Amino acid sequence: MLHIHFTEADLARTRVATAPDPMWETLMATHRLAGRGRPAPCFLAWRERARAALTARGLVRATRLLLSVAPPLASYFPDFLTPPEGAAGLEAGLEALCATPRDRVRTEVMLTVRTAGAHRPTAFQRELAAGDREPLTETADIMRALYHETIEPDWTRVDAGVDADRALRARALRDGGVDGLLDSLRPAAVWDPPVLRSRYPVEYDLHLGGRGLLLIPSFFCWRNPIALADPALPPVLVYPIRHGEPRLPEGTRGASRVGALTRLLGPTRARVLAVLEHTATTGEIARRLAVSPATASEHVRALREAELAESLRDGGTVLHTLTPLGTALLHGGSCG
Repeated sequence: MLHIHFTEADLARTRVATAPDPMWETLMATHRLAGRGRPAPCFLAWRERARAALTARGLVRATRLLLSVAPPLASYFPDFLTPPEGAAGLEAGLEALCATPRDRVRTEVMLTVRTAGAHRPTAFQRELAAGDREPLTETADIMRALYHETIEPDWTRVDAGVDADRALRARALRDGGVDGLLDSLRPAAVWDPPVLRSRYPVEYDLHLGGRGLLLIPSFFCWRNPIALADPALPPVLVYPIRHGEPRLPEGTRGASRVGALTRLLGPTRARVLAVLEHTATTGEIARRLAVSPATASEHVRALREAELAESLRDGGTVLHTLTPLGTALLHGGSCG
């Protein structure tokens, strides 16, 4: 179990990341690619496309090298792979990775070997632990290639999912303060003041000590949250977002989107689009627009099919919010 201990100062300094972190997403996505069984439905089509792209680009061996450094089922993998600079973008994160001090690289790589129960490091782990910059640069190059081939083509969907989750957290914070925000992380984590608990591969107590906690919603994180192992690093908790309802099959999505966008010219649907800027339930949409819940639900469904809205379940409630594309359409800006 992971036990994160808060003080009053930590509660005041707890916040949610403003966007998905490409370093964490790349690493989590690589772990999703490594699974042998059938993935969760929300990853099924993506994994098929991603694996095909890696094969076509000759990146299968490179993927295995990264997985040897960060084993997906291990209780630990190096913290230097996900530096805080990743919040500023992929290249900023990769630059920070390449600048990791040799001693830290050696310590974290060998800790990975020990916690995995391996008798000896792999060849690539030995090269990293030896302190040469070349394998560290190669690791960064692999992460860059994996991002561009497997994540960047779906980044709009990743961004939309994280943006919808942030709307859910903002609603929880508005209605219940920081207590409500932390409690909204169920079932991934359970808030039992002053401790936030979640399933974890090992028993780990993280005392924030007044530094606060950065909550990082992740599209590719699955089931259990992840924290950095080194307690001296800025505290973060990467947690899985709640994925929306499955999208239409690839073969019909394009035609459906065109039809849904055409129907957006109707006055009621345009008003629904405006209401969703601030997140709402189906009932709230119906009351604000003086329409029936069935009518409100149908308009939301059309917006969702056009990838203009996202629906997330929060207990017994379903919350609807705009995707970046929906926001761009509403305000006449760009979703890029």
